[in-house]
Amino acid sequence: MQSKKIREERNLSQGQLAEMAGVSKVVISQIEKGDSNPTINTIWKLTGALGLPCTSLLEPEATKAEYIHRANIAELVEDKYHIFSYYPKNADRNFEVYRIEMEYGCDHPSIGHSTNNYEYVVVTEGKITITVNETEYALETGDALYFDASVPHRYVNVGTEIAKMTLLIQYL
Repeated sequence: MQSKKIREERNLSQGQLAEMAGVSKVVISQIEKGDSNPTINTIWKLTGALGLPCTSLLEPEATKAEYIHRANIAELVEDKYHIFSYYPKNADRNFEVYRIEMEYGCDHPSIGHSTNNYEYVVVTEGKITITVNETEYALETGDALYFDASVPHRYVNVGTEIAKMTLLIQYL
């Protein structure tokens, strides 16, 4: 059911929609989480409040595809650390996906991000060490590491060539 998407597109809170439709906020929350199968009367109330046809909330969401051409990805360079942002965080996405290239000798420290952020790293080429809270992890091509990104961490290219990795940052 698409009620959450429609509600968010209209910048309505669950409470606002509940009041407009004459249903409880709990009902809206349960429907959006998929924990409830609303009655026809509830669907009528919601679609009426949103000014939509009754069947509009029952239609499956269209499959969306987004093609990203590498040539259109901006490169951010910080010393020997090259960042390519493929999927920035937005209202529909609680994560970011980056491709990282680290030149030989690159040492990239981070003081840590805000709480409830996690990094998922997959080394796609080369050798790096990642230090998380003073514990060092040696990763080579094909290795991966997941960690709490709110703590200090450091990426170091310990190989003799450019090291490459895919980095996903999850925001909870």
